[in-house]
Parts: sequence; structure tokens; C-alpha cells
Amino acid sequence: MTTDDTNPSSAALSERFLLGGTLPIHRLGFGAMRLAAGSFLGPARSPETGIAVLRRAVELGVNHIDTAWFYRRGGTVANELIRTALAPYGDDLVIATKVGPLFDSDGVPGGQARPDQLRSLVEDNLRSLGVDRLDLVYLRVGGLTDPGGESIAARFEALARLREEGLIQHLGVSNVDAVQLAEAQAITTVAAVQNSFHVQDQGDAELLTQCEKAGIAFVPFFPLGGGHRPIDATRMAQVMARHEATAAQVALAWLLARSPTLLAIPGTGSLDHLEENMGASRIRLPPQDLASLGSSAS
Repeated sequence: MTTDDTNPSSAALSERFLLGGTLPIHRLGFGAMRLAAGSFLGPARSPETGIAVLRRAVELGVNHIDTAWFYRRGGTVANELIRTALAPYGDDLVIATKVGPLFDSDGVPGGQARPDQLRSLVEDNLRSLGVDRLDLVYLRVGGLTDPGGESIAARFEALARLREEGLIQHLGVSNVDAVQLAEAQAITTVAAVQNSFHVQDQGDAELLTQCEKAGIAFVPFFPLGGGHRPIDATRMAQVMARHEATAAQVALAWLLARSPTLLAIPGTGSLDHLEENMGASRIRLPPQDLASLGSSAS
């Protein structure tokens, strides 16, 4: 693959982003959703493996971990794994979490919390992570449907009040459209947006541009095409062959090249997949590859 091997820590090779103007983080981070289970309805994974994955991620240079209190299956809870594996936390480690969804009767995040329910969700994250203040909290809106169609003002105002109390350092929004982002920005500073976006799902390109202009981090969920918008690896076959890279590595390298405000948070419960994902930061995609994948670097 086309690489830069001047540093053995692959994640450290990706550029840094100043989250919220105060927190420097590597642009290739780690998503904790798959630590507890491969899916919300799948069997629970081994806690020991999850702890090993987290520790190895930090060894590789990851200092941005994205989690949520509702990332759990049975007795395996992502936040508790993070605390067990990494506490006491390093000064440079940034942990982002999400609030908003409530569990339905099947144990799957479904309904949305009211404004008066958000405090307890924030406190659940504080307790399970073992911290006094959360670095970044997203208001996660809706389910797996496309964003838009509802006001988020009352809920975001509730989180802004918790920020004023000192329980939260930075706020973000997830699964939103431009109107909802503007609602949030009218209330307080938005540090990050987390929406669906990957090499073959670029529907939010205009929102990404808006974030670039405002200095807001854009953090795609499902950066490797999970959920309901999978990546077709056959469409990247030539680029993969040129760099002797996997589909995951090419998809992540594309995100890092697409915009300096994009932060990638691939998630896995496997040490092998973690090593593979982190190797993406060593790949440098030339203009011809970016063009064949459907975009050019900003």
C-alpha cells in the first residue's frame, strides 16, 4: 500500500483536529458500539476481548473514543469496559458519548427522551465512565431514519443547561439536517455533528461543507458502511489493488482525505480488525484514486 512509515503508531500518523477549539484529537479514533455485541440484537461479546481491544487502540495512538450508555448487551456494557480498560484516563484521551434514545421492550434503543429525562441519561454516562465531566455529548435524534422533520430545540436547551452546570464540556448533535443544526447553533456552540457518511454515502456533503466553514467536527457513524447503507467493495477494487489494502482501509483513508474536519471512528470487537482499521492512516490516496471514488480532497 502507499504509506508513510516514519512512525510506527498508525493512528498518530493522521492529522489532529482541535475539537471545540480546546481538545486536540487524532482524526482516526475508535467507535465503541461493537464492543458489547456485533449488533443490538446479537449475542454479547467477551468483556475480556473488549478490554484488550480498547487498550490496544490507545497503544496505537487513538485518543478519541466514541461511546454511548446504550451500547450494551446483557451484562456487557461499553462504558464499563472503557472504564475498566483505561481508567484512570490519560490527560489527552477524549471520550464522546450520546444521549437521547431510550430502550424499548426488546432492549433496543427506540423512543426518544424528553428534555426532563436527559439529565438522568447524562448522569448514567458520568457514573458508568467514572468521570465528573463528559468531554463531548451528542444529542442523538430519531432512529435509523433520515434526519429532519422535528424540532430539537427543547432537548438541546436541556443539554446546554447541563453544560452550564459543568457536567459537559462540549455539545454535539447526531442524525440532524441543516435546519436542526441551525436550531442547535442558535442555542449554544456546536462542537461536532455525527451523521451517516462514507465513501458511497455522500448525501450530507452540503452539511459537511457547512461544518467545515464553522469549524465543526463531522464524525460519520457507520464510516465502514454498517447499518442500512452498506459499502460495495467491488466498486473500490482497483484502488484496493493499487494500495494492497482492504475495503475498510480504503474507505477510512478516503474519509481522512475527503475533508480536514472529518473524524473517523471505526468500531470493532476484534483485535485483528482494529489493527486493520488503524492501518488506514498510513494510506495516502492520490488525486486519481479520490476521483475514481467519487470525490477529491478538500
